[in-house]
Amino acid sequence: MGLSIAEVARDHRDYITETLQFYEQQLHPSSNEDDELVRRAVFSVRNKAIIFERFIPFSETLYSVVQDVRPAEVTIDFRRQLLTCSCPQKNICRHQLGVILALSQYFISVQDWTGHWRAKKTVQLESLASVRSPESWQRMVDEVLFHVIDKKRPIEPILIPSIFENIRQKLRRHRPFEREWQPLFDLFIEVAMLKRLWEHLIHTNSPMQSDYFLYYLDKVFGLIDSAVSDVQAARRLFATEPFFDAIQHQIRAIVLLERGAPHRRLALYLGMWEKLFTEKKEIQKELLLLESLPSGTSDIDLMALRSAFYILQSDDEQLQQTINTIHPANLETFIAIAHFALKKERQQGAELILKAALPYLKEYIHERLTPMRRQQFTKLLDLLYSQIHLHEREELTLFSAYGKYGVQAFSNYLLARQRYQDWVALHQLYPSSISYLDSCGLKDVVSKAPGVTLPLYHYYAMSEVQQKSRMNYKQAVRIWRAMKSASKKAGKLEFFESYMQEIQHQHKRLRALQEEIDKSNLIV
Repeated sequence: MGLSIAEVARDHRDYITETLQFYEQQLHPSSNEDDELVRRAVFSVRNKAIIFERFIPFSETLYSVVQDVRPAEVTIDFRRQLLTCSCPQKNICRHQLGVILALSQYFISVQDWTGHWRAKKTVQLESLASVRSPESWQRMVDEVLFHVIDKKRPIEPILIPSIFENIRQKLRRHRPFEREWQPLFDLFIEVAMLKRLWEHLIHTNSPMQSDYFLYYLDKVFGLIDSAVSDVQAARRLFATEPFFDAIQHQIRAIVLLERGAPHRRLALYLGMWEKLFTEKKEIQKELLLLESLPSGTSDIDLMALRSAFYILQSDDEQLQQTINTIHPANLETFIAIAHFALKKERQQGAELILKAALPYLKEYIHERLTPMRRQQFTKLLDLLYSQIHLHEREELTLFSAYGKYGVQAFSNYLLARQRYQDWVALHQLYPSSISYLDSCGLKDVVSKAPGVTLPLYHYYAMSEVQQKSRMNYKQAVRIWRAMKSASKKAGKLEFFESYMQEIQHQHKRLRALQEEIDKSNLIV
């Protein structure tokens, strides 16, 4: 092998130490499964069941075999810092840990490491899971979570999804056997983990706009939504009431946190009150609590939050007073409340909010929203406003606020009113592409008023010609064919032939274009 194992271990001490620290953090001594994994890994070291077969200095790769029920091949690529095992176990396995412990014994005591790891054991997770109380389940979540993350150090955003997936797997080992309890357990641990993560991010002043964090949020919200559906379908036992109270408290705590992804927090909160908490007593109690909170408690507007409960209580008088506070800074929160109202079939409340928001939409869309969100937000607005009655002036105010981000919605509006000339004018004001025109109803305009589309076809054909490539010339010819068909329907075929002759004359030096026109038989 060229080098002794002791020299290999000492040369790569940093990697071995870091890997051992990672295992120490990921494996929880209060978990029977993790304790068994560590016990068997240590057993393989003490019984010399780990054989280091060879080390290749050029690639810095160590090959070893662990003599188990079935031999497992463990490979360490020190250069790329990769540790792999041939066993079917995913992520951490006893063979990998055994090899790392066997290497670490050249500079630390394996017995001391094991004793230090086991000293962190507090209470068996099984015993916590078996006690059916929110406090016990919360303690179980905290036991696992705070063993993995350091309360004082921020988490790297890229690690958030994998860390919490590991925590989730450990907790789900202790799901109750009864079907009535399983969905509630899943919902409880997801909400509890999310609340603790958010508190940790705020406490460590961590950034919350990371794509990794937002990806994790979307995944968790999907899991919570699925668990809520399962909870709704399951029989609600009297013994589960304290858990629903605890979840309600946690969801409120999440929405009232100081900062971070406010619109996602609001969506989670409203989703719970839409599906899970529907009793009149619960609604009244939550409203009284929100009314008692001073403004500035959260980065989510409290007046908007209260309006959701005025809608649930059909209190239009209080709602009217609340929506008088709408302004661009809290507009998206009120839009979310209107969406919530429509889901709860409270048409009147939704209409009051949406009409009050109309004067502020233009400023919010074009000055406060990031360009990436404008298209998506206008689609949501179009969905919501399509469900209420608007007068013509209000509709025009709405589409004016959309600007170029609401071209498709305004196109559908104009088509419904057979305003084809205005449809063409809109697409001349906001030019796009022929394929986008098709999605906005070009075929309908051609069938009803083909003559008005000719200027549009001309514009897009000339845009292709200006690119001066044969591929673009071919596309221009395709557009002229569509233009010829529209001209024929409009009884303007002679105009089209004169138009094409003029095109050929103006671009007579573009030989490739002339060839494509000749091949197309556009002019008979």
